[in-house]
Amino acid sequence: MKYVSLVFLLIFLSCKTDSQKTIDFFSKTVNPENVTIIRDNFGVPHIYGKTDADAVFGLLYAQCEDDFNRVEQNYIWAIGRLAEVEGEKAIYSDLRAKLFMTVKEAKANYEKSPMWLKELCNAFADGINYYLHKHPEVKPKLLTKFEPWMPMYFSEGSIGGDIERISTKKIEAFYNSWMELPETEMLEINKKQEMAEPQGSNGIALSGDVTKSGNAMLLINPHTSFFFRGEVHVVSEEGLNAYGAVTWGQFFVYQGFNEKTGWMHTSTYTDVMDEYLETIIKVEGTYLYKYGEELRPVEESEIVLKYKDGNAVKEKIFPKYKTHHGPITHRVNGQWTASAMMWNPVNALKQSFIRTKQSDYKGFREMMDIRTNSSNNTVYADAAGNIAYFHGNFIPKRDTTFNFTKPVDGSNPKTDWNGLHTVDENILLLNPKNGWLQNCNSTPYTAALEFSPKKEVYPNYMSIDRENFRGVHAINLLKGKKDISIDGLIELAHDPYLPAFKALIPGLVEAYYKRPDRNSKLQGAIDVLAKWDFKTGKESVAMTLAHFYGTKYYKEGNYEKGMTPMERVVYWGNESPKEERLRMFELALDKLIADFGTWKIPWGDVNRYQRLTGDIRQPFNDEKPSIPVGFASGRWGALAAYGARYDNNTKKIYGTRGNSFVAVVEFGKKVKAKSMLAGGQSGNPKSPHFNDQAQRYVNVLFKDISFYKEDVLKNAKRTYKLGE
Repeated sequence: MKYVSLVFLLIFLSCKTDSQKTIDFFSKTVNPENVTIIRDNFGVPHIYGKTDADAVFGLLYAQCEDDFNRVEQNYIWAIGRLAEVEGEKAIYSDLRAKLFMTVKEAKANYEKSPMWLKELCNAFADGINYYLHKHPEVKPKLLTKFEPWMPMYFSEGSIGGDIERISTKKIEAFYNSWMELPETEMLEINKKQEMAEPQGSNGIALSGDVTKSGNAMLLINPHTSFFFRGEVHVVSEEGLNAYGAVTWGQFFVYQGFNEKTGWMHTSTYTDVMDEYLETIIKVEGTYLYKYGEELRPVEESEIVLKYKDGNAVKEKIFPKYKTHHGPITHRVNGQWTASAMMWNPVNALKQSFIRTKQSDYKGFREMMDIRTNSSNNTVYADAAGNIAYFHGNFIPKRDTTFNFTKPVDGSNPKTDWNGLHTVDENILLLNPKNGWLQNCNSTPYTAALEFSPKKEVYPNYMSIDRENFRGVHAINLLKGKKDISIDGLIELAHDPYLPAFKALIPGLVEAYYKRPDRNSKLQGAIDVLAKWDFKTGKESVAMTLAHFYGTKYYKEGNYEKGMTPMERVVYWGNESPKEERLRMFELALDKLIADFGTWKIPWGDVNRYQRLTGDIRQPFNDEKPSIPVGFASGRWGALAAYGARYDNNTKKIYGTRGNSFVAVVEFGKKVKAKSMLAGGQSGNPKSPHFNDQAQRYVNVLFKDISFYKEDVLKNAKRTYKLGE
């Protein structure tokens, strides 16, 4: 018997060794046997690793289990290979990526990274590759092997970050025909962007002075496209213990908390990108650009891009031009124009990971001094009771005699950036006396009412003083509020009042009632609006009428050039021609009657949640099951934003972005938190966690977060080691 047992043992060890030999790990330190994943009752992965690298390995493995499709898609886009999947239409997205960094440059950045960061990048690639090795049934669209340099393209947290603000249409016009983008096409693009659901997020921090428990609290409320981030908990024996939202394919918790600190990012109005008009001269076939009294050579190289054409793969070769300001991306008034932005992937990755391990304000503040979190503001709270707001992080110093909101003269050395502002020089708010602060992509100068930063102290380029209806709404809810609990903060974050309609609708009602020759067709609908309290809800007919009226005004209404979205709504409600208001309302009514046979339709019958497939671009179908939703667009001042895409060929409205991952966190001796996801953790329609949070999401029924190991084990539904 001993001999037989020994044979079986040798066979087992031999099989295990052979299995490990089939995959070459980049990392020399990661051991899959050191990684345990515990899935809770909502499918949220709690990843435990011996080292940070082990934990990152497990984190990427778990993400691939939940939605490999989105992990792969994010890297196909980020590294500039989208056209190989989507065809030639995507080639200028790829060109944009390569203008800012080639694969060779990405590899060089990886090589110059500190060893601890290289190990995390290695673990990132190993985790995904190990998943593909273990799941041969999964067929990638393009990327069959992930590499450690890939995170260099995807380093700052936001999926696109600053680079998405570089227009691919302008790049196409320049590199395809050496022309500027026609003004008519630019106007059309701008109009389409205006109609899209406003992008951004809400962050609210409360000190113990205004909470029921006396502990600091944080609202983490990103507004992203649905299913854009997964919910994770990642722990190591090297001090990592972070819970929150991770963008698919990234190895750090982007918006979340640990036991002592919490961080929430909102898109910033800080000016972090500039355009430089270059004076180009061609001498003996070489491009030169003027800089002061010098003529400097333009850096020239070639970019070879592949694209799918039917069943074939073809290539296009593009030139790449670059000055010390940045790559040439387009023309302005006939001049080549270079785009300057933060591109420091090594430090951006360092900051993104280091942020998750800070235990107090001092450490968090020191981490912010890396200054590569360029596209975001940060709302902060901690267990010591501190609350803080950092408006921006990467802010170049500029000569304020120039207007950097427009392209500047690249030949004048005075327009160059002169280093970066320190964190102390940036707009910073710490422990305001009112006990709360907020940012809803609104002006920082109202973040804490009278205790807010003062505009006159800072250069204009640090922030535009632009308010929005979400900011107004948050301030009105927080003003004078006391004894706020976790559930109270959830209720506050889902308050149904819509201040935009308080500005818009009374002017319409007045325009109708004051007319001697009233259109009887409008009477009933106007009467409904006249009695409305400006609160959204599934049963509200007034909400349906107001949404369709406001949307029609956004599409076709007139306004003075330069007006902000908030200023436009106020203008349409108070100063626009009364005849125009009534005409817009009649058109909105006609649309409702044409689509639904009546204008008397409750909001929940029109505004729906539907998730049919795991596709990145969701399909919608009026004939298939969906859930009524009472939330409204952030455009109208809804904190719990629920925005739609309008090119679905459907009559009903289906949510696509807004509240996605939401969490409320209370710090104290022990951290307490609740969270919610739109839909569920998994992108697989066959998974029980594909849509298990959908009804809870609509009903604002948050789940308790299991943060401590004993609670994780109580709610464990599946536990597995990756090395087994």
